[in-house]
Amino acid sequence: MELFGVLLRDLRSQKGIGIKQLAPELGVSYTYLSKLEHNQVRPSKELVERIAQYFRYDSTHLLLAAEKVPSDILEILRAHPVEAIALLRERFGVVDDS
Repeated sequence: MELFGVLLRDLRSQKGIGIKQLAPELGVSYTYLSKLEHNQVRPSKELVERIAQYFRYDSTHLLLAAEKVPSDILEILRAHPVEAIALLRERFGVVDDS
């Protein structure tokens, strides 16, 4: 999750916006936002999506940086768990140790 905090800080810096200015835009306190940037708390999926929307940033990349599974991928895993896992293992050469 360290990547998420760094990414959030970079996005904010690139836009030239301070924590106290950004926090109300996202509906959180500036102290919480600071904790996110320092990887002291984990963001909700909804907050990650709000951040992506605010910065017009790829939500999938930001969700993965926050160690969240994008909704479309989660739907695939729920609908086809065995096939999806087998496909991923095959594609990336991962052996099932169980």
